Amino acid sequence: MFRRTGPTDCTIRWNEQEIPARAGEPLAAALLAAGVAGFRQTAVTGAGRGPFCLMGACFDCLVELDGVPNKQACMVSVTPGISARSQDGARIAGE
Repeated sequence: MFRRTGPTDCTIRWNEQEIPARAGEPLAAALLAAGVAGFRQTAVTGAGRGPFCLMGACFDCLVELDGVPNKQACMVSVTPGISARSQDGARIAGE
């Protein structure tokens, strides 16, 4: 569904795998371009969820970024070498 139209200039880590990216692009865009559809799993059914609005309103793209949960992948800019993981369940309260 999504694909890159130009070259990448860095890599990021997603669930312990190297993924090509462009510095400055939204993390959600880098993941979608790499074929990642599910960014988190729901708390009740474990169903995969991915970006819905791509503008920070829906919280479906929550990830754990460099060890910190509840980061919206659509609102985080890629920096070379960042490490992100899928987040299990709902938003973690207080984070």
